[in-house]
Amino acid sequence: MYLLKHKCAVISVVLILIIIITVSLATVYQMMHHEDHARKGVTPMVINTWNFQHATAKAWDVLEKNMSAVDAVEQGCTICEIEQCTKTVGYGGSPDENGETTLDALIIDGATMNAGAVGGLRSIKSAISVARKVLDQTKHTLIAGNLATQFALNMGFVPESLQTNYSKDLWTSWKENQCQPNFWTNVTPDPTKACGPYEPSSAIKDKPTEDEHASSTDHDTITMLAIDKFGNIAAGGSTNGLIHKIPGRVGDTPVPGAGAYADNGVGAASATGNGDIMMRFLPSFLAVEMMRNGMSPQIAAESAIKRIASHHPKFFGAVIAVNVYGEYGAACNGMESFPFCVANQELGVKNYSIPCST
Repeated sequence: MYLLKHKCAVISVVLILIIIITVSLATVYQMMHHEDHARKGVTPMVINTWNFQHATAKAWDVLEKNMSAVDAVEQGCTICEIEQCTKTVGYGGSPDENGETTLDALIIDGATMNAGAVGGLRSIKSAISVARKVLDQTKHTLIAGNLATQFALNMGFVPESLQTNYSKDLWTSWKENQCQPNFWTNVTPDPTKACGPYEPSSAIKDKPTEDEHASSTDHDTITMLAIDKFGNIAAGGSTNGLIHKIPGRVGDTPVPGAGAYADNGVGAASATGNGDIMMRFLPSFLAVEMMRNGMSPQIAAESAIKRIASHHPKFFGAVIAVNVYGEYGAACNGMESFPFCVANQELGVKNYSIPCST
């Protein structure tokens, strides 16, 4: 009995020593990490998807005025909403099957890990600013549909039509072309030959694994990452979604971890492309976690893209990433090249383009 008690006591001491050593090593690592961060210094910067340079310049101007990273993301994305960047951001683009344009947007504050988002927003042009209100004025993360519009009205936003002659013409041409292409499957009448309304088919086929009509002309979501002079990081994005989508469809942009993700202790990442595929893999969250485990932003972005491509080799999309030091990277798939914009003290505002896996 004495030997048993003695053995238990020894084991207990060893376990305590292991815990103390583990905690000590973790503390040393954190101190080294913070010292390294301090030694490298905070590098205020902006990076966003596509060649939306006006949005980049606006966000950078906000940072130069010593405003926050969250302010930079909001105001940068607002520029694209106003300018209707490639007609895939803001009003007047990507009509759904009913001819209506709806908007999705997201802002994540990496300092607090809080997020605000709207999905399927109707009749309000400033989607990113409504998302900011969700962030600042509520305890929620995502508000969607008609009640997102009601929330916006309660916050003082003015209702406006999101349809333009351009979006109406797109919808009319699509209807005249027997509603081709569309996003229905396993329904009758045959969605590849006729418009709806559709009913479920008794013959269930495998769901298509690729978006056969994806291109940069209908997936140019702006997503943006920013670091301010205090080292705070924010991420977000705005889009009018997928052209000819089924009404009510919400893509990846307003989903934290899918459209964008930010963590002050690590960095941020965001995505653009075929949201219906990409949101299943949470590529922005994945890229940030890979950076947390020591990967560079470039390798993290590439790894997130490869994860999706291992299941959907032809998917269309891209990921951008930045770490706490302002180092950045980008990767893409399903297109020849992917343009993005960067702004910092050294570069000013600059466009880049990288080749993609196809």
